Amino acid sequence: MTFNNILSETENGITTITINRPKKLNALNQETIKELHKAFKAANEAKETKVILITGSGEKAFVAGADISEFADFSVEEGRDLAAKGQELLFDFVQNLETPVIAAVNGFALGGGLELAMACHFRVASNNAKMGLPEVSLGVIPGYGGTQRLPQLIGKGRAMELIMTAGMIDANQALNYGLVNHVTSQEELLPFCKNLALKISRNSMVAIAQAIQAINANYQDGVDGFEVEINAFGYCFGTDDFEEGTSAFLEKRKADFKGE
Repeated sequence: MTFNNILSETENGITTITINRPKKLNALNQETIKELHKAFKAANEAKETKVILITGSGEKAFVAGADISEFADFSVEEGRDLAAKGQELLFDFVQNLETPVIAAVNGFALGGGLELAMACHFRVASNNAKMGLPEVSLGVIPGYGGTQRLPQLIGKGRAMELIMTAGMIDANQALNYGLVNHVTSQEELLPFCKNLALKISRNSMVAIAQAIQAINANYQDGVDGFEVEINAFGYCFGTDDFEEGTSAFLEKRKADFKGE
């Protein structure tokens, strides 16, 4: 699969998707969002992919935001459509993937970039990372899920302040807030993320997919997350991975999961 704005490669069960618009600080335009959708969809469907990493090219930015030149003249209806399609194609899509997604945040993650990182299952940042949702400084608000996911991750008060001030926080403050799980040097960012991915990939991918579904259910209106967990728990009992995992435990050996 050939792309204009992203790169995708798979090695050792890890698919690394790199947003490759360094001259634009990897800003998200509509074409890039569509390409990311296709890349994530292909990786999720590929049997050999156990974990997906998403990062940005160069040392300056993960994603510095949306490509403002694309929508500066949009009408109310066009703006609403932009947010709705973007959430469906990419941000909600990533959040609900069965395959674990780790954001390797290198440099600026602003606006749509932070929203993309927050849609991933968890985040690791390099020590030069800067994160924020500056949309109100442009007379608009975050439209790709930022007003919903940021409070879930760091709490309502901190999210209100960060959004209202249009400010940025550094990697260590993001770690303190719980916005990222780990902070590394720039050089160690991808190796660290790949090591995490390898640890994940040793476990049952069937069970992990069910866990993602159950955890996400807690944040869906009108959905009983406990009921989703009960059903997902029961589902696991009918899988080959459950049989292998319990047998390996009882036989005091390492499990060899097939993802079935």
